[in-house]
Amino acid sequence: MNSSISESFKTNPINLSHIIPLDFKSVHALPDSHIWTHTKEVEVPISKSICNMKSNPTSYNTPSLVCVPVIDLFDSNAASLVRRACEKWGVFQVTNHGIPMHLMKEAEFQTRRLFALPRDQKLRALRSPEGVTGYGLARISKNFPKLMWSEGFTIMGSPAEHARQLWPRHHANFCGAMEEYQKEMKGLALKLIGLMLGSLGLNYEDVKWLKPKNRSRPRALLQLNSYPVCPDPTRAMGLAPHTDSSLLTLLNQSSISGLQVLVDGIWWVPVHPIPGALVANVGDLMHILSNGQFKSAVHRAVVNEVHHRISMAYFYGPPTDVKISPLIDHNHPLYQPVTWKEYLEYKATHFDKALEVIRTDAQKLYQHTSDDFSFGQWPNCTY
Repeated sequence: MNSSISESFKTNPINLSHIIPLDFKSVHALPDSHIWTHTKEVEVPISKSICNMKSNPTSYNTPSLVCVPVIDLFDSNAASLVRRACEKWGVFQVTNHGIPMHLMKEAEFQTRRLFALPRDQKLRALRSPEGVTGYGLARISKNFPKLMWSEGFTIMGSPAEHARQLWPRHHANFCGAMEEYQKEMKGLALKLIGLMLGSLGLNYEDVKWLKPKNRSRPRALLQLNSYPVCPDPTRAMGLAPHTDSSLLTLLNQSSISGLQVLVDGIWWVPVHPIPGALVANVGDLMHILSNGQFKSAVHRAVVNEVHHRISMAYFYGPPTDVKISPLIDHNHPLYQPVTWKEYLEYKATHFDKALEVIRTDAQKLYQHTSDDFSFGQWPNCTY
């Protein structure tokens, strides 16, 4: 599977200018290359104790109190709560997920250890233009004329090859933590995907590639993200708005806020960290499997001038040779069958319009939406 994913990236190489991060420690003012000018900001205020949608006519009828759902996996109604969250939000936070806290802390420590290295040392593990693993900017950077205030490190399976370049003699702890973390994330991803598909009335016979005998096949990426302290966060973007190409993404955002989700195409809602919780994010492939019933959440990351923020995103997808197609409402499928490899190629070429391209009525929809469906027109997304 890893080689199949790598092949999809080899056909869409990235220029080094969209791979090499800025030397953040050497700049004291925001360079023009990283300045994003903004449209009117519409950000929803949040209440930690009240989590409902309430109209406020004095604030342009925006929701005055709203927060992303938090679901306890010990709850007997977890499946129905997951379905509701996927349909309305495309994202939720999950508690009592079973991932050992000591492992989460160790993985966070090793992530900070990596990004604290001198820039020249990190560049030893720089991702190649055709590659998928290693150090560098997010691959979506090439889709925007301005650069993002962040750096990343991508892992598929064992990180040993790149870790040896970072720490020739002291990489064992990093590798051990990341390999164990991926193993635990895979188990949780399978559990949540089972809940999501089960809530739609599906089982292993409907999704044969999810059967236990196939679970040993690797089909995931681990993305470590770093958002350094920014001298002018109001004009910078940590990670530009996008949807994920996976089935499901599990995010450990540590203790610093920065993740935001777009609601109704208008409001950016902060996803504030909850100690020990993980963020579950519906990806494009799950949106396709559910025939559009589950939302593929548009999200972004903002930066701040006080704290260095890290996050760890685990992307889970199907075997790359499996055709993904709608599994409910078969008589009215919204999307054409597509493999993960094929979809990654669509995403690399069409980015925010990739789902529209594979609509069953793609020609009509694409013609009507190509001029007005753009990330650049969402709040805080102009340059």
